[in-house]
Amino acid sequence: MLRFMPVGDSMTIGSAGEHTWRYRLWRHLCDTHGGPFTFVGPREELYDKAADAPTSLAYAEPGFPRRHLAGWGEGWLHMAPLIGDAVRQHRADVLLVSLGLIDLGFYTDAEQTAENVRAFVAGAREAAPRIRMVLLPVIPNIRAEGDASFAEQVDRFNVLLAKAVADLDEPRSPILLASRPESYDIHVDTYDGTHPNASGEHLIAGAFAGAMWEAWGVGEAYAAGTG
Repeated sequence: MLRFMPVGDSMTIGSAGEHTWRYRLWRHLCDTHGGPFTFVGPREELYDKAADAPTSLAYAEPGFPRRHLAGWGEGWLHMAPLIGDAVRQHRADVLLVSLGLIDLGFYTDAEQTAENVRAFVAGAREAAPRIRMVLLPVIPNIRAEGDASFAEQVDRFNVLLAKAVADLDEPRSPILLASRPESYDIHVDTYDGTHPNASGEHLIAGAFAGAMWEAWGVGEAYAAGTG
């Protein structure tokens, strides 16, 4: 049983009524992965905007393994201290990580955020020395269009993230840097300039699926419209 743990911020937890990219990836792997797998993690809920809290289970399609480690407004800063216990308790084999936008927007600069990436990797490996990870670069959001300094921080962090992956990748615990979806357009693939709509969910799922297929032979290339 291959155990995937999605780790992320608001783009990963999703909000009430959404499918989430987690569901899209699950559907893809059901169709293409030749062995048993599941999604694991200490959380299950979606974010409820009315309650301003992660209290909803109202998935658009609830019939899939909904476990995760994601939180609205959480970033590398928040997840680095949590990842070791989460990996240990839920016996994760592969971490699928989409983090960084919230860090750069509210908490840490690019260099500090990159240090938190390294702390996260160390914590995960301490819990499971053979853990595998796929890290998604930050996709610039609507704020980056009008805030040049923020856009510069996003670009700088993505460079540092690539360097961290190159530095920390090792055969027994490989780390992949997924490719940012080339066609991702925040005016088409999000509902508010940040959070993915259905097409955005497919593109994010496809980024993770493509990285795992190309590097590890897990599943297949992602077909547009899967799930």
